[in-house]
Amino acid sequence: MSDHRALYGTDHRAVAATAHVAGPWSFMLEGGALRYVKHQGVEAIRGIAFLVRDRDWGTLSPRIEQKVETQDGDHLTMAFTATYDSGAAQLIVDITIDISPETLSISAQGRARGDFETNRAGFTVLHPIDGVAGQPVRVGHSDGRVETARFPLLIDPWQPFKDIVSLTHTLGEHSVTCQFSGDTFEMEDQRQWGDASFKTYNRPLAKPWPYVLEDQEKLVQSVALTLSKPLPDTTPAAARHAISARFPEMALALTPDEAVQLAAAPDVLTSVNPQRLLCHVDMDLGDLDRQLHAFAAAQAACPTRIFDLELILACNASPATEMTDVAKRMRAAQFHPASVMICPSVDRQSTPPGAQWPDCPPLTDIHRAAAEVFADLVRGGGMVSFFPELNRKRPPLDTLDFVGHGLCPIVHAADDMSVMETLEAIPHITGSARAIFGDLPYRIGPATIAMRQNPYGTRTIPNPDAQRLCMTDDDPRHRGTFGAAYAIGLATALAPANIAVWTPAAVFGPRGVTGQLPIAQALSTLAALAGQPVKTAQIANGMAELSVGETLIIANLTPERRGDLGPYEWRV
Repeated sequence: MSDHRALYGTDHRAVAATAHVAGPWSFMLEGGALRYVKHQGVEAIRGIAFLVRDRDWGTLSPRIEQKVETQDGDHLTMAFTATYDSGAAQLIVDITIDISPETLSISAQGRARGDFETNRAGFTVLHPIDGVAGQPVRVGHSDGRVETARFPLLIDPWQPFKDIVSLTHTLGEHSVTCQFSGDTFEMEDQRQWGDASFKTYNRPLAKPWPYVLEDQEKLVQSVALTLSKPLPDTTPAAARHAISARFPEMALALTPDEAVQLAAAPDVLTSVNPQRLLCHVDMDLGDLDRQLHAFAAAQAACPTRIFDLELILACNASPATEMTDVAKRMRAAQFHPASVMICPSVDRQSTPPGAQWPDCPPLTDIHRAAAEVFADLVRGGGMVSFFPELNRKRPPLDTLDFVGHGLCPIVHAADDMSVMETLEAIPHITGSARAIFGDLPYRIGPATIAMRQNPYGTRTIPNPDAQRLCMTDDDPRHRGTFGAAYAIGLATALAPANIAVWTPAAVFGPRGVTGQLPIAQALSTLAALAGQPVKTAQIANGMAELSVGETLIIANLTPERRGDLGPYEWRV
């Protein structure tokens, strides 16, 4: 096995990033995108990229050609052509980066060749979250108004700011203004998807998508950064209060087909030794008896594990009628879960700003019926997808014993750095979640690199070539040392939030733990910590340090050697 495959689970190489310096500015250039834009060593902008999304919100990878770079002292100019393919059509974009001591600008002139279908095509600018969340910002609007506001401290479920032509925030001894032109821009709080950024993007979500850039249609946009005096109000954001936490119990996800496999080979669980199994029952799939009998067989074969039911409610009849039928069939199958997490089927899909909410019984009615039908079970609500869906459609708390949601680090970007960066956003997600439901027990999962189900499109993205793809259900890094390091980083980021149960993997399949994978050893170590007090949990300078009970785990979250740890290595 090659070293690269051992680290990442694939021989496919990531796009190389190159460092550039021009006077007081520095940045990384990766696949035509600017990352970590700094002024005098202080990060001003996390990223600037011309991004094109397909109809499922997948990110199209451009071909970068005709690169030209000239530098004269502190003045740097770079130009290249990016070509995006969508079906038989293309979007060809000439991009120019121009940097002087006073200004950094990037402009794009594009043209469609054929009718080009897209959900979004244009510049996306990412503001970092550390030192920015909760801080002042001036927002310029198209009518000339300048709004004085703050970046959200708790995660905003919708768009914090709309109709944006400029954003100004404090940067050390200066402030930096980001000017936008060429389209209508608005901001979303990307922390709720796990991204470590506030994202400003073109074309409001309230407009129809997908849309078509017609053959020969032109597209012209630009983004410019300039420096000025700092904003007057730099009151620190409110501190998050530490809470007493114990390390969570671990569950592994299980489908009915996988339950049949587990019943035949229950010893596969010994590689990780999870306390629990999360059993996914989907009423939309039909054949409910087959699903429940499969889990009953797995439960009989694994009597020492706790089985939890994740029930996807079809909502084709009244909630009480459907759940009564499920409970009757569970008894007949002799499947006895300890808890039930209920989510309406339609809520697996996101309802973005401007979209019409799907037809669904009120969550209050659903969970009141569950309290009657499943009175003898621990009952949960929330979302089987991700935090944005929970943040936008919040469950009634008076009938719930716990609240849960999943996590996925490849919603918007799938490169190695972005995946590890999502760990920065975890405390923002858990803090915002706790602000919604307080001290109720909190369950996380599934929380795997790959995406189990795509709330933002019609499918997860196939990945036969084992690449780094957004929204794929099979990410090769899960099977490499990278996957083990990410799991330890995720555990470290979650630990202070007093999570009750987390589900960092499945039993089988592309997100599973079978086959002597590095992640299995890491998860086995973490599973053994369940119930013990969390002493310290911090991520800094590319290292995760987790102290639970008498165990200290240290993990390198980078591709470079750190001390005596090689790339993505960890030790107890």
